[in-house]
Amino acid sequence: MRSEGLMREWTREKRLRTRSVAGTLALGELLTELLRAPKLVVLRGDLGAGKTTLVKGMAAALGAAEDVTSPTFTLVHEYVGRRVRLFHLDLYRLETEKELEGIGLWEMADAPDALVVVEWGDKFASVMERADAEISMESGENETERLLLVKW
Repeated sequence: MRSEGLMREWTREKRLRTRSVAGTLALGELLTELLRAPKLVVLRGDLGAGKTTLVKGMAAALGAAEDVTSPTFTLVHEYVGRRVRLFHLDLYRLETEKELEGIGLWEMADAPDALVVVEWGDKFASVMERADAEISMESGENETERLLLVKW
């Protein structure tokens, strides 16, 4: 069901590498500067790739005090920062566009103070069409190394 055939034309890309959890957190902070709200960002990566750790770094940079956890079972987590709200979504359990509309994704994406980070967004053509950026994460050569490809 993944929208592999849909190729978005991005104008910029940046390759990043981190060798530690602290480094992944720091890259999350950096990405909030690179991808300023309002943005809809698709976050790709296998289980254990460090996606939640990256979002923790983003939330910290925005001044959110809440503890960041994976939204796998709740679908949506909202973290309120100083000036920006960070929405972290996991669409793995959704199957249809109707379910997607039911969680309010488009309202979140349209908010001027929202940075919306969506895991498994590539399952839906509508998400890929509206995405402002894409971050792909994968494990590197050792247990803590992560490789990121950011396109926007």
